[in-house]
Amino acid sequence: MAALDRWERRLVSIARVIPYFVLTVTTVLYSIFTTQTGAERWFTYGVVAFGYVWMTWWFTLHPAWHGRSDLMAVFVGGMVVFYGVLGMQEHWFGAVSYAVYIYASELLRGRWMFFVVALTAGLATLSLFGGYPSEAPAAFWLLLLVFVVVACTFTYVGHVTTEQSRLRKELLEENEGLHAQLLVQAHEAGVQDERHRMAGEIHDTLAQGLAGIITQLSAASADDWERRVAVATDLARSNLTEARRSVHALRPPALDSAALHEALDDVASGWSTINGVPVSVTLTGAVRTMHPEVEVALLRTAQEALSNVAKHACASRVGLTLSYMEDVVTLDVRDDGVGFDLTRPSHGFGLPAMRHRVHRLSGALFVESEPGAGTAISARVPS
Repeated sequence: MAALDRWERRLVSIARVIPYFVLTVTTVLYSIFTTQTGAERWFTYGVVAFGYVWMTWWFTLHPAWHGRSDLMAVFVGGMVVFYGVLGMQEHWFGAVSYAVYIYASELLRGRWMFFVVALTAGLATLSLFGGYPSEAPAAFWLLLLVFVVVACTFTYVGHVTTEQSRLRKELLEENEGLHAQLLVQAHEAGVQDERHRMAGEIHDTLAQGLAGIITQLSAASADDWERRVAVATDLARSNLTEARRSVHALRPPALDSAALHEALDDVASGWSTINGVPVSVTLTGAVRTMHPEVEVALLRTAQEALSNVAKHACASRVGLTLSYMEDVVTLDVRDDGVGFDLTRPSHGFGLPAMRHRVHRLSGALFVESEPGAGTAISARVPS
């Protein structure tokens, strides 16, 4: 495309030199072969000089005028008059018609372009015959028809080619604009996604850890304060490690050396020890290796669901089920706690964070609960 653009610019530059080149060559030929008298020669040279000045002033020196149809109509009209006078002076100047064709096809549009081209072809025919012939009018009209048809045909082809080139450039510019817009949107989406990720990681690590520490310290008494402080210290160390991993987008430590179902066992066991609520972990289906992001999303979902149970459910038992199916893997977390009304808006970050994690992987999150009947959370992710 770059090579075609370079050639197009070169052709445009050449086309804008052609009128001067043709006028110069025809003037030289006229000077060599003309049989006109001295007075007629000086008049012709004056008309030629007018043509140079007219093209230079209206077209070459003022490119900003090219887009103004009123000014260009005056310019092209002057070129037609100039060619008509010059062509009738001497047939050598018939080739100057190419200059008018070029200007008409570049500066005019629609019927005016074809009108000027046809008129110029008629003047070229008159120049060739030295005026309207009285002896062979049939040949004049036949040649006039040929000149008009050929000139209009080539002008139309050039016009179509120019329009196609213009439309191609507009499409390229539009595509470049859309591409830039898509890049900006992708960048913004990436930033927003990273914000969601960091918010979810902070909620799943720091917020939950701090909540656990506060719970342990608040429940400390004179009899068991040492144990409570020790548990709180362990939670602090563990969540500091989790926070560092979250900042660097690393896998949770529970998944470093264990499969997902083993990591869920460890998480459930630790949560049960801290909160004193028994947790059963069930595995169904054939275990298989999954993408790390799927494992992280399901583990974080389990952690968040257990955290919500500890904070809100007042449950006496909890069950986790990890199910490997044909093309999906499902994590179900159930408790027999107080439940909640799904029709009431949730002001917490837990459920939205879980839903966002699962949706990022083209999965789905389902929540079933009602007051006094416990809660069931099911995360389903393609594997």
